[in-house]
Amino acid sequence: MTMLTDRRALLAGLSLTPVAACATASVPASNELEAALRDTPPDAIIPLWPNGAPGGENVSVVEEEIARPNAEGLPDRIVRYVRTPHLSMFRPARANGAALLIVPGGGYRHVVIDKEGYEAARWFAARGITSYVLRYRLPGDGWAAGAEVSLQDAQRAMRVIRAQAGIDPARVASIGFSAGGHVAASLATRFDLPLAPDGDTSNAKPDISCFMYPVITMGAGAHAGSRSYLLGENPSAEALARYSLENHARADMSPTMVIHAGDDEAVPLGNGLAMYEALRRASVRSELHVFEEGGHGFGLRFVRDKPAGIWPQLFFNWGQRHEIFVSA
Repeated sequence: MTMLTDRRALLAGLSLTPVAACATASVPASNELEAALRDTPPDAIIPLWPNGAPGGENVSVVEEEIARPNAEGLPDRIVRYVRTPHLSMFRPARANGAALLIVPGGGYRHVVIDKEGYEAARWFAARGITSYVLRYRLPGDGWAAGAEVSLQDAQRAMRVIRAQAGIDPARVASIGFSAGGHVAASLATRFDLPLAPDGDTSNAKPDISCFMYPVITMGAGAHAGSRSYLLGENPSAEALARYSLENHARADMSPTMVIHAGDDEAVPLGNGLAMYEALRRASVRSELHVFEEGGHGFGLRFVRDKPAGIWPQLFFNWGQRHEIFVSA
């Protein structure tokens, strides 16, 4: 297992130290993973915009859910042309007041449901954390907010979660995967950007954040598909700078963890490294884990037999140290 946990280490010539997971549940880890992969539905669907998503006057796309076949027969659904952004809630058997906003990936072309959404939600819900998977709108579908539409939904999601009964508003975390990592990093760095159509300025800032193999930069080393679907084929230099989130780390960000695999050929490791270095420069409490193997989009299912499979426990343990998560 190859990972970096000391925020004072240099990004070159790293001294890498394995980190052991600590068991917190009463059932074996393999059984917990099987439960997370099981196709159990959410406990509730919470609309983000009960009166209709804002800025849809020129939107004509039709939302569609597509099941993608795979060799293991696991559910793997995606949603294209999101018209009804919402939160899928997974309620723990013994909720402890903490909440987690989960932002799946999909390259800003679609939203992954199972692999980077429901599976993680079940894992964290088993630890007492009420988990919410965000189905967010996409920038290329004609919404008035344009490239900000996914962030508009993420801000709204944080405010909706904090208003839920039984949730401690001071213990709401977020995690984003791939392009969802770009959404989560946008939320972490631009939580106070005024995007609410009703002028709502209530707290949309995550109390801790985690970026999983995140799309970060729009410049050299960018994930070309995410950049194209977010900004179009010929974005301006101003747009590239605005949406390259390594440019926007700020000292008042909440503690942040970055997780990436060194063999990621879709979203290069340089994205995660650039964000971590930006966090360090801004004096944000942060932690980086780089795994030797895992590729891209591994979620839970594709690293079951690899060291990278420890990632959810690492995030949970780190959330405990920051007094956001507690054991169920």
